[in-house]
Amino acid sequence: MFKLPKPALALTICSLIAPIQAQTVAPTDAVWRASSRLGYGPTPGLVQDISRAGGAQAWAVQQLDAAYRASRTPAAVPTQFTHFNQPLAQIFPAFEAERQARKAGQERLQKNDDAEPGGGRMVGTIFSRDAAREAAAWRVTACSSPVLENPLLARMTEFWFNHLNVFAGKGPVRPFVGHYELNVIRANALGKFEDLLLASAKHPAMLFYLDQAQSVAEGSTGPLGQTKGLNENYARELLELHTLGVNGGYSQSDVRELARILTGWTVAPREASGFRFNPQTHDNGQKRLLGTTFQNQGLQAGEDAIRMLARHPATAQRIATRMASFFVSDKPSQALVDKLAASFIATQGDIRAVLRTLVESAAFWQSDQTLFKTPFDFACSTLLAVDAAQDRRDLAQTLKFLNDAGQPVQGWQTPDGYKTDTATWLSPEALTRRADFAMALAKQVAVPEYLAPFFSNATRQRIAQEPALSRTGLMLASPDFMRK
Repeated sequence: MFKLPKPALALTICSLIAPIQAQTVAPTDAVWRASSRLGYGPTPGLVQDISRAGGAQAWAVQQLDAAYRASRTPAAVPTQFTHFNQPLAQIFPAFEAERQARKAGQERLQKNDDAEPGGGRMVGTIFSRDAAREAAAWRVTACSSPVLENPLLARMTEFWFNHLNVFAGKGPVRPFVGHYELNVIRANALGKFEDLLLASAKHPAMLFYLDQAQSVAEGSTGPLGQTKGLNENYARELLELHTLGVNGGYSQSDVRELARILTGWTVAPREASGFRFNPQTHDNGQKRLLGTTFQNQGLQAGEDAIRMLARHPATAQRIATRMASFFVSDKPSQALVDKLAASFIATQGDIRAVLRTLVESAAFWQSDQTLFKTPFDFACSTLLAVDAAQDRRDLAQTLKFLNDAGQPVQGWQTPDGYKTDTATWLSPEALTRRADFAMALAKQVAVPEYLAPFFSNATRQRIAQEPALSRTGLMLASPDFMRK
């Protein structure tokens, strides 16, 4: 396997750490910035497309509308992915069959070519495993294939999935994670935040992940006949991570009151939505959340509480901070955050409007506002550059790289989602791993000449000194390619 030469590795590290003076980026740099932050990188002919649009900022604004339109239509799922986006009415029976097989002790090891570690696979978990694998493969296919998926929509799907994270490694979540990604996250990625939040709250993936499906009024009987009580997991993360933030002004009492409001929210295997409100397990008492009293209103109380949290000023600040750090800089200015939060409040959480405020801000285009690609960024942009999005072997290699790099798709166990800052992902070991992946993926691939204008003279000269067969990989392992 190719190892990045030590001088080149040193150049990469120094170039990535070196400070940049604040200034508006040059036209070519603006194309790189717009395409790498609102998607996963430029494609051949993009410079001309942006010129015809009237410049990078005008093009960026156009992408907001294009991404929104794309989100209103079903995802283009390749025919080889047959499991993960089936209707919930089909996923639930397959999931239940697995559960019953395990319960009855009918699992057996059966060897096959893609066996689990240990030399076999559990027959009772084949459907869930395949559904989760297909969902992960679709993610890296969609982010690296503009023909298949709008690049900004793929980027926003990444952002919101990370914000409303579910973990595919938790058994009951696994078969539903792909459906959640397409029908909750993707479908609402550029709409109203409160609609996205409500859709997430009612989906089986989230109901199972944070145990809301098990949360019932004290002393009542749970959905599977067992005696259960109040479970605060989802209510806590809804306040701490999804909306207000840890410093958002709520108390432990608010966590408990919100959990009481949401009792009775559970899964419904026979419903098309996968969700139902069970009045028999709902706490009918009066609750008080953030100073607002909720009488017994059943399902409506929970929906009202979630919309209230979605519209809260603290939520606006939290979402604005996360968007600014994802799209502009690891440490965005408070002025930018306040501008985005004001847009959020004024439009009642219209995500597309907030994004427009962001791309029309001066900060988005300033060269000192730097971002370093996460492993997922790097994998998607590398696949895009070598046009390998439809190759099964390359997809498998990419998913393995992401596992090894510490960012497996749908693989973050806790609800806070992956970090996206430079400090988390920039290290000599990580850069070497990226170089190995780039060189392996770039074998027999012609040099993507359309990328050359985006690279510095120093990078081009350094790559020109290496053997011709190594140049594509070196371009993708260069410091220029690591930034977005």
